[in-house]
Amino acid sequence: MGIDLGTANTLVYVSGKGIVLQEPSVVAIDQDLKVPLAVGEDAKKMLGRTPGNVVALRPLRDGVIADFDTAELMLKHFIRRVHEGRTLVSPRIVIGIPSGVTGVERRAVMEAASQAGARDVYLIDEPVAAAIGAGLPVAEPTGNMIIDIGGGTTEVAVLSLQGTVLSESVRIAGDELSESITQYMKKVHNLVVGERTSEEIKIQIGSAYPTDGIDDATLEVRGLHLLSGLPRTVTIKSPEIRESMSEPLSVIVDAVKRTLERTPPELAADIIDRGIMLAGGGALLKGLDTLISHETGIVTHVAADPLSCVVLGTGRVLENFKQLERVFSGRSRNL
Repeated sequence: MGIDLGTANTLVYVSGKGIVLQEPSVVAIDQDLKVPLAVGEDAKKMLGRTPGNVVALRPLRDGVIADFDTAELMLKHFIRRVHEGRTLVSPRIVIGIPSGVTGVERRAVMEAASQAGARDVYLIDEPVAAAIGAGLPVAEPTGNMIIDIGGGTTEVAVLSLQGTVLSESVRIAGDELSESITQYMKKVHNLVVGERTSEEIKIQIGSAYPTDGIDDATLEVRGLHLLSGLPRTVTIKSPEIRESMSEPLSVIVDAVKRTLERTPPELAADIIDRGIMLAGGGALLKGLDTLISHETGIVTHVAADPLSCVVLGTGRVLENFKQLERVFSGRSRNL
């Protein structure tokens, strides 16, 4: 079983079946009874809409486990759902994690998966998994560059011969883009909007680079007016949302440039030939590939299915376990 344990979404791949589950990484808990009420999509609908005794939590922040017990609950729930409630299953699990996490954070992920019932736990760095999932020839002695923009982290890596030559992980990604929209709405329009509304604005009219068609787009946003304290509707335009996201986007572009500067010349030549691959949910932001091409001068492609790249990579590793065994960055065994 391969798991992409993401800040925003968790995806599960089962050998022979493909991707069997794709759910938001959210758990709703009844604080009085200390029991989970909902996990995944049902819990996401409750974000910002719960009564006092119910809290909807995202157990992962910046790609790492922030709330251990809730993460374990969530993993248990997903493993049980995938195995249709059969309890005596102890699968071999491959989990994709950000390349920049510490040893303690790695152990927390292994521990959570073991407690959730895994027999063996293997960890794979997300950029490597994303590159395998996007179909890049990582086993060959050629340079491949991948940018994996998730919910909590952006991973930039240069890969060759099943390993990471260089990598940089910045804790700026989809969540920070949404957060910058929230702050902009508050500052410029005096409107308080929730997490889900910001996400919606980003998906509908957000863009990273001026593009035909999108620049004329407008959207009506509902929220609380700061001055009157009453609900209000405001119409916003695409260019102002692009402007609001410029700061986090420039951090991502700087990370790409820094990685390119450190790349050995032979691999840099391969990257110019092949281009840069974008994966992760953040790759769906309109015009992001154009922005990176413009800033680096290297052709940038978006993977065919950017959201599923990491989990597809973990699945391919499971199915070609012997050939790809060198890609793992950590493992634990329950004997």
